[in-house]
Order: sequence, then C-alpha cells, then structure tokens
Amino acid sequence: MRLEEYNAFCASLPHTAHVVQWGGAHVWKVGGKVFAIGGQGEGGDLFVTFKCSDIAYDILKEQPGLRPAPYLASRGMKWIQRQTHESMDDAALKEYLAQSHRLVADGLPKKLRTELGLTQA
Repeated sequence: MRLEEYNAFCASLPHTAHVVQWGGAHVWKVGGKVFAIGGQGEGGDLFVTFKCSDIAYDILKEQPGLRPAPYLASRGMKWIQRQTHESMDDAALKEYLAQSHRLVADGLPKKLRTELGLTQA
C-alpha cells in the first residue's frame, strides 16, 4: 500500500479528519481522537499504526513485520505498527484500520457519537 492509498482509505471512513503532524506523520482522527497514523519509514516503505482489540494485539505483536507501536504500546495502549506487509497484506490492513476507527468511535462520548451519527451497531 502506498501513502496515497492509505489516506484515501482512511478518508472513506465516516466522519474522519486528516492532519499532518509529528514530523510528517499522516494522522487520521474520528471525533477528534486518533485512530491511525501513517508515514514513510526508512527506505520509503509505508508504516501504519492503528488501535486494536486486546486479543488482536496479543496475536499481532508476535507477527513478522508488525510490532507494538512505539510510544503508545509502552504506555499500556493496544496499538500495533505495521512496518512491512510480511504477515499482513493490504486487505487485512484495511480491515484493521476500519476496526480501529470503530474502536475509537465507540469510545467517544455518547452525545458526540449521536451528533456524528456514529451509533454503535
């Protein structure tokens, strides 16, 4: 996946906002809260960081090309960084990005979720 594809996919999710910050990272938010961080790693490869469930975190953190997200995971948050597509192809990455969006949206205050039309299924 290229950076443009990552940005296009995140933009397709409901009520998202994009900002470039933290030294050029492409940060995607829902309701003002981060759900994905992407950027160019060394060698030009795309890295993508996303929130995941406890179970997914325990499985993914051991897979080649994936790791607990720097900074976030060290603070007890369940975030994974995909550094290569070795054990997660682009289709699976999109599924995890959509799940991250849902997890973050579900954690927003009820009033904000209602205002945004992000009701839990």
